[in-house]
Amino acid sequence: APYRIITKETDLDSVIAELGLPVIIKPVHEGSSVGMSKVEKAEDFAAAIEKATQHDAVVMAEKWITGREFTISFLNGQPLPVIRLQPPADVAFYDYEAKYQRNDVEYGIPCGLSETEEKKLQALCLRAFQAVGAEGWGRIDAMQDEQGNFWLLEVNTVPGMTSHSLVPKAAKAVGYSFDELCVAILEQTLEGTA
Repeated sequence: APYRIITKETDLDSVIAELGLPVIIKPVHEGSSVGMSKVEKAEDFAAAIEKATQHDAVVMAEKWITGREFTISFLNGQPLPVIRLQPPADVAFYDYEAKYQRNDVEYGIPCGLSETEEKKLQALCLRAFQAVGAEGWGRIDAMQDEQGNFWLLEVNTVPGMTSHSLVPKAAKAVGYSFDELCVAILEQTLEGTA
């Protein structure tokens, strides 16, 4: 998705002019949506930037994409089934609490895309995964806007491996138990493919 790195010198009016509102403010090097905020009004920028800088010195503003959220996991360098993420209505986005503390997030497998759309999204994400030099296993988060366009949000080369984590959910959809997934990740690493 379109974004801008925010520094002390950044003219926030130019960020709004370029990206529009709302935007998502996030610490660049943080994971699990820690320090992220949705900003809907210009006067809320300062608080969101302050929250993000508590977690990272580098902060970005990213265009808010309204639509459906998906995640695409990789194992042995190949995409697993796409998962649709549906946080509860009272959550603005799939945040830390939704990821790790709530049990009311819906994970759509199958994801609700047509077979053609799912393959298109997997191919797009595979190109992005390879473009950043990622190998083996990982995950890419994406959105589909209201016009049907796909937007890549981030490449995660160190995705979570908890009971709420997405790579294990995608791997389970193709028959891997959690233990088998861990062994597969270790094997590909030892073989030098990760």
